[in-house]
Amino acid sequence: MTVQDLPTLNVGLNALASIFLLSGWWAIKVKKISLHKKFMLMAFTTSSCFLASYLYYHFNVKFVTTYEGEGIWRYVYYTILFTHIPAATFSVPPVFLALWHGLKGNFAKHTRITRWLLPLWLYVSVTGIIVYFMLYVF
Repeated sequence: MTVQDLPTLNVGLNALASIFLLSGWWAIKVKKISLHKKFMLMAFTTSSCFLASYLYYHFNVKFVTTYEGEGIWRYVYYTILFTHIPAATFSVPPVFLALWHGLKGNFAKHTRITRWLLPLWLYVSVTGIIVYFMLYVF
């Protein structure tokens, strides 16, 4: 695997994180707490691997986020990108807080954070996939 392969790895990690997040949400809704914990730890691990790979890639390759498309798709791309970046940045500390409170059994605090963190984390994962496809596939 070369550094040029990392965007494809990263989109796969983002997709897995999205699946694990949705699976974790489902598990807690049906009161399968142990399964919820496993899915959320997998989402955290997958997202952490993504972040490490993403940073490695961008420290070793020209930072490419320029969209070559035209027309309305250019506006769509930059709207997604410029909402994705701050959402990704601001979601990191709450992820650690939610993980901490969940593992320590502080479920009231964990739930208070995750009520808004889950949609944000999902947004970051899904828009990351969209950005990949707009940059590298379409």
